[in-house]
Amino acid sequence: MFALALALGTLAAAPVAAQAPQLSGRVYRVGMLAMGSRTPDGRPVAALRDGLRELGYVEGKNIVYEVRFAEGRAERLPAMAAELVRARVDVIVTQGGPATPAAKAATSTIPIVMSQAAGDAVGLRWIDSLARPGGNITGLTDESVELSAKRMELPKEAVPKASVIAVLWNADDQGMALRYHKIEEAAHVLGVKVQPIEVRTPEDFDTAFATMTRRRPDAMFLVADGLTTMNGRRVVEFANAQRIPAMYEWNFLVRDGGLLSYGVVPADGFRRAAIYVDRILKGAKPAELPAEQPTRYVLTVNLKTAAALGLTISPSLRLRADDVIE
Repeated sequence: MFALALALGTLAAAPVAAQAPQLSGRVYRVGMLAMGSRTPDGRPVAALRDGLRELGYVEGKNIVYEVRFAEGRAERLPAMAAELVRARVDVIVTQGGPATPAAKAATSTIPIVMSQAAGDAVGLRWIDSLARPGGNITGLTDESVELSAKRMELPKEAVPKASVIAVLWNADDQGMALRYHKIEEAAHVLGVKVQPIEVRTPEDFDTAFATMTRRRPDAMFLVADGLTTMNGRRVVEFANAQRIPAMYEWNFLVRDGGLLSYGVVPADGFRRAAIYVDRILKGAKPAELPAEQPTRYVLTVNLKTAAALGLTISPSLRLRADDVIE
């Protein structure tokens, strides 16, 4: 564990100025394979570009981007990954769980950097271990067991009488499938029954909503991946209209009216990914760059939504919250 901590510290410790690329005349090609929706300008997420710019990479001068967005449709990812390979990118940054295995299937030589903790990379055998990933993949990964327990405890704490919690998740995402099974285990310990609500395409959400309307759960938990996040605002609107207290992973959905969220700050992952990209472009091997788990999780509570749902958030939960919306 000490060796892993030392390695991770080394990854981040070098001053930004010292990390600026020294190879004049070289233009690096960075690919991005995203499960989610297209950004407004069609470029990579701003936090990734900002992180690389701070490390000395100037777009159009010594770095160019090739970006592919699957718009929540995992079936598009293999062809898009193949396009990035044909474009001869120097590294591929993945966003969303299904993007990583798609990139892995497309190339065993081009380095792949996971920008989000969108699945347990060790449990899914995308990497050998955190300390020594092996192969051509490294970056950010999840810790499913501890997170699943925490995320099930919070809606139960907010709605103490809850006995059935619907779990809305993308059943075609390997990482989310593994997380769902850990959620089931955590629910069993808490004495809560899980109502599985599976989606695979954007069209499946109407069916999911109809199921929860017919068999109303006491609370709901939205498992985040590219597909569910793209449709997150629809989920918030449905949950509030049906007066179903809901737990999310991204706090922007709580700012949009959701009740609770507990998860990472997305920008953190993209900035960490920028450091990995920088190291790789300078010759580091992904097999030897330790993968990381996020170190910062944010609990957000929306008291306005709680009041609208007729819930009283306990003082202990309010005190633990990093962000309270009143």
